[in-house]
Amino acid sequence: MKKSITIFLLIFGLIPYLNAQTEPLEERLFELPDVIFTKIDTPDNYEAAYELKIKQPLDHKDPSKGYFYQRAYLSHKDFMLPTVMITEGYSANSNRVDELTNFIDANQIRVEHRYFGKSNPPEIDYQYLTLEQVAADLHHINTLFRNLYQSKWVATGRSKGGATTLFYRYFYPEDVDVSVNYVGPINTSYEEQRVYKFLDTVGTADCRAKIEKFQRHILENKEDILPLIKAYSVGAKASFTYQNIEEAFEFSVMEYPFSFWQYGSDCNSIPDDNASAYDSFLYLTQVSDITFFSDQTMIDYASHYYQSANEFGYYGYDTSKFKDLLDELPTDKNPHAAFTPNHMKVPFNDKALKGLNAWLPKHGNKIVHIYGALDTWSASAVPPSDKVDALWFMMIGKHHGTANITEMTPSERAKLTKALERWLSITIEN
Repeated sequence: MKKSITIFLLIFGLIPYLNAQTEPLEERLFELPDVIFTKIDTPDNYEAAYELKIKQPLDHKDPSKGYFYQRAYLSHKDFMLPTVMITEGYSANSNRVDELTNFIDANQIRVEHRYFGKSNPPEIDYQYLTLEQVAADLHHINTLFRNLYQSKWVATGRSKGGATTLFYRYFYPEDVDVSVNYVGPINTSYEEQRVYKFLDTVGTADCRAKIEKFQRHILENKEDILPLIKAYSVGAKASFTYQNIEEAFEFSVMEYPFSFWQYGSDCNSIPDDNASAYDSFLYLTQVSDITFFSDQTMIDYASHYYQSANEFGYYGYDTSKFKDLLDELPTDKNPHAAFTPNHMKVPFNDKALKGLNAWLPKHGNKIVHIYGALDTWSASAVPPSDKVDALWFMMIGKHHGTANITEMTPSERAKLTKALERWLSITIEN
């Protein structure tokens, strides 16, 4: 008799859950508060896809301050599968399915970062652009969509999005089952000193010497190269009022080593002293484009630079080697690469950064950290710890754009597969 009652309770207790899983997706989306959805093209092998507008408080601690709508993209496959939340560090303009989502066969929600793209209030008030508020945005989305997707959850992001994934896990450690950080830098100070050590030791001594020699060559031939850059900027419709074009030119030369290693440039492609002004200009533009320092870029990345100056920390440029060649940039101190909106003064608050750096080595369980050994941002990689159940991959010969699962060696991929299967209680067919 007790056995029959138990079976009865089990079966009928499951009915509401099973009904929920078979209810059409759109009907379930209608039931979610704070969510507006629009059907969009569905990726291959998925059942449906929607662009979402999710109502978020400007200040999660005081909703009376106002709200904005955050853009996200939902790609739905099956309610019973895991869900991957992509924590973008910048704008999100499509519902592209990421490699991790394919790797574990999951639903996906791609979330645009607060104060980027279309996820802006009518007027920007930077006091609400904090790591804690960003994490609270993600927590609200997780809370809403757990009503639909009750299986395992994974948060992941690349670069600044990878760092966002880690801060999200720090502020809300129970929200997701696994976090995967692709090339996400976690700095230790306002001006990350480890970047300088990286640039002084990466690659071969010969390659580093060629990089510095090319920088000097560009600056020594400024009179011939700058007119070419000015003509190029006109064609690119790039204006320079945040900083003048001479400053931007010197910044692009100082940025060159960082960009060279970040995206894996070839040492053999560096022009020598005999290169023409045009060839030297063309090569510099391919690696460190001056439009990166244009007014439009300052506008597009204003929120990023604010965050870097306020909480993330960032890198600077060592100008001391070029004292005899720089006319615009200071050589008695390292100019910082965080170009704050309208040159506003931003006080640095390292509370969240210190908190995360202290939390990760002791509590950062079920986290995968993937970095490229050639990537300049690997200087700010999360250090390995044997006190947590986590994985680190420092992929040899890979950079900011190639530190991916698809680029892993068979042994690296097997190690990752084993951990994800254990943490998510799934079988990965790859």
